[in-house]
Amino acid sequence: MPPGLALVELVPLAGDASNRRYYRAILTGGSLHSVIVMQLAEPEAFKQSEEAVSGANHHISELPFVNIMAHLAKASVSVPALYHYDRSAGLLYLEDFGDVTLAEAAGCADASNLASRYKQAIDVLVQIQCNATAPVDPGCLAFHRSFDVPLLMWEFDHFIEYGIEARNSKPLPDEDMTAIRREFTGIATLLADQPRVFTHRDYHSRNLMVDGRRLGVIDFQDALMGPATYDLASLLRDAYIQLDERLVDALVEYYLDQLAERRVVWADRAAFRRLFDLTSIQRNLKAAGRFVYIDQVKGNPKFLDDIPRVLSYVKRNLETYPELNTLRTYLTPYVLELQ
Repeated sequence: MPPGLALVELVPLAGDASNRRYYRAILTGGSLHSVIVMQLAEPEAFKQSEEAVSGANHHISELPFVNIMAHLAKASVSVPALYHYDRSAGLLYLEDFGDVTLAEAAGCADASNLASRYKQAIDVLVQIQCNATAPVDPGCLAFHRSFDVPLLMWEFDHFIEYGIEARNSKPLPDEDMTAIRREFTGIATLLADQPRVFTHRDYHSRNLMVDGRRLGVIDFQDALMGPATYDLASLLRDAYIQLDERLVDALVEYYLDQLAERRVVWADRAAFRRLFDLTSIQRNLKAAGRFVYIDQVKGNPKFLDDIPRVLSYVKRNLETYPELNTLRTYLTPYVLELQ
């Protein structure tokens, strides 16, 4: 507990899919009336990640959440302040951003307010990509790991293992496995070859907190370097809220306009859109596989209802690009939502 404060009440909060637990501590005795308490699964669990990572040979001596948070704070990104870290107990006492996520705010917003809220989310994303990418900070863990081909393929294989094989309760035939992985490798290679920016890795509506006029960013501990389209795809092809396609189109253009104002210009916007859509395929397939994994391995089925939504994005993109016909042909027999 931060010094000088007394606990009045401890309220459990709904957590994410990780092994961490969260509580709101109601306090007395100082200027803070509440803090969020993050309880790690194990005090030394920071040496592992819930997600696969690259750069595994880099020595980790600091909790990734704290390490990444400090870097984002220096980049003027609204991340929660850390009031106290009880390392021996695995407890972090964090600034309370409230209970309203972007997903919840968007759910009751009219068309104009919805667009405004997502433009704000894109403004924050551009700030992260521009301010947190350069100069390189060798002390920040994110700069020692990246979306390279092996990591992108690990995520694709995660979908094959759980989104196809575990979900259908049978393995893929070798011939189809080879053909699908060949197509996935082409997408992974394209994404890995893109210029890399600071990437949150889970930048979506449930990790953005509406706190008055500011938008707080949470759950950033798996940040790495990746293509600019990755976080944008996470936001606009969200597993939890589906945006109208006309709004998605407008927001992609808005994102590019905001980058251009910072003298980061994508001259070929059609090529950027294709890259965005291919990134969405990778991101959404990984999410679908992850949701099955969370159900079958971690015993948490609450994300299964989101699978049709993320696969609907994949279906749309597979149908948009003729060069993806081969991938579509091999996937659709095993994924009902793509048919």
